[in-house]
Amino acid sequence: MELKVSTRSHAGCALVVITGEIDLYTAPHLQSEFTRLLQEGPSRVVIDMSAVDFCDSTGMNVLLSALKRMKEQGGALDVAAPRPAVRKILQVTGLDSVFTVHDEVPREFLIAEGS
Repeated sequence: MELKVSTRSHAGCALVVITGEIDLYTAPHLQSEFTRLLQEGPSRVVIDMSAVDFCDSTGMNVLLSALKRMKEQGGALDVAAPRPAVRKILQVTGLDSVFTVHDEVPREFLIAEGS
């Protein structure tokens, strides 16, 4: 399955919308998107995972790498709206305590999206 990544930035914050499956084959595309985004220096990134059907350990490592880089820059990276299968992976691996996980995309990012 194809992976689509789109990013909307507003006032130092970025919303990354991911659609599809994150696995060994698609993770490099996601990694390059995060590399590009983090060069812009946002203070906060929210990853909308509401359209992610599957995420394997390679995908989780990409997310962890992005989180580490954001923290090094003094920023924050949150995960929003993971589907049940992805939420289960976060819980089983203990990553739900590493990431801030929101049940839905925070309102301020939806408002920024519409502006």
